[in-house]
Amino acid sequence: MEHIVIIGNGISGVTAARHIRKQSDKDITIISAETDHFFSRTALMYIYMGHMKYEHTKPYEDGFWKKNRIELKNGYVSKVDHHNKSLVFADGETMRYDKLILAVGSKPNNFGWPGQDLKGVQGLYSKQDLDDLEQNAPNKDVCKRTVIVGGGLIGIELAEMLSTRKIPVTFLVREESFWNGVLPKGESEMLNRHIKNHHIDLRLGENLKEIISDENGHVKAVIIEETGEEIACDLVGLTAGVSPNISFLKDSGIELGRGIKVNRLLETNIKGVYAIGDCAEQHKAIGQRRPIEAVWYTGRLMGETLAQTICGKPTEYKPGHWFNSAKFFDIEYQTYGWVFSESIKKDEEQHFHWKHVDDTKCITIAYNKETRIFLGINTFGIRMRHEVFDAWLTQQKDVDFVIDHLIEANFDPEFYKSFESQISNAFFNQPVNS
Repeated sequence: MEHIVIIGNGISGVTAARHIRKQSDKDITIISAETDHFFSRTALMYIYMGHMKYEHTKPYEDGFWKKNRIELKNGYVSKVDHHNKSLVFADGETMRYDKLILAVGSKPNNFGWPGQDLKGVQGLYSKQDLDDLEQNAPNKDVCKRTVIVGGGLIGIELAEMLSTRKIPVTFLVREESFWNGVLPKGESEMLNRHIKNHHIDLRLGENLKEIISDENGHVKAVIIEETGEEIACDLVGLTAGVSPNISFLKDSGIELGRGIKVNRLLETNIKGVYAIGDCAEQHKAIGQRRPIEAVWYTGRLMGETLAQTICGKPTEYKPGHWFNSAKFFDIEYQTYGWVFSESIKKDEEQHFHWKHVDDTKCITIAYNKETRIFLGINTFGIRMRHEVFDAWLTQQKDVDFVIDHLIEANFDPEFYKSFESQISNAFFNQPVNS
């Protein structure tokens, strides 16, 4: 019986295993050194915040794996020997495979800051990170202040988590406005205000220079690069993005870039070895999408797609139109299609921006200024329907159509009707060259 081995029990690896099992009787083994069972990584924050328990984050009962004949192996793979189709574990044990799927995910970025290995310095990515956070910041008496370094989605999640336990947070963001490399100006500036309104000490345009140790090897302060200011703290959260977890593959013969290089079939340069999820890097980007995408739904889609190929039906990975969602404290964010920030948007891209007077709701619609074709939309504080915008993008609807029919895309029209006329009036009454 062909043995399929999957390294990584995140959404990509588990989805591949489930869909291979649906279509075949192949032997399947999932390897992970993080947890015994698959859990929802995006739910980690809610465990700390007291909304869920760890067992609630596991989509499948523990008996699911045996029932579906999926073997689980807890261990750390230190080497891939593709010549012998063998894996070597950190404890010296080996395992043979017929086909290998690398779904090894990412690890937090560290940039060589002095003191980054001190006690009380951590990221927020793994279950172990969550366990460390409970030790480092159980309450405001033990952790009197936290400094978070890095202004992305993980950083804002950590800030929200700590704020629920009344732990003061200083948030170092190197950009001049929060997430302004991704968001247009109006949205980024609204989030600056929203973060500060939640009593976060948001420091824009400030970088970490050094982390200072106490006499016990624990963090006691950080130094700001621009000003030399010393900020006393008991926890430093390093949330400056993630990178593919590929260091153990350096001498494997598998082609690497920033991630594991794959073609449209998610094959590496080694026959019978595949990569999926946020460790996989497309040789050629698909449309405007990035070669590596650390997004939950693309990981799931890669797992589903690769299962077809593994089961004898070669299938190319086709992610479709870009979409994503996130949450900034109590403001929900969705994006469909492409709405670029000012720093990277193209000359032909025109933006229409509308903001509600309460400063917690806004939309930005991107369209081609010549053809008026709809390119994408960002929404904050107003839920929209994915399938509607996906269809409009495919049909290349013009922006006037989108504005006229925006009510059809709203997830909850009962609460949206009062905004629809405001948005429409603002759009059709804007200056011609705006």
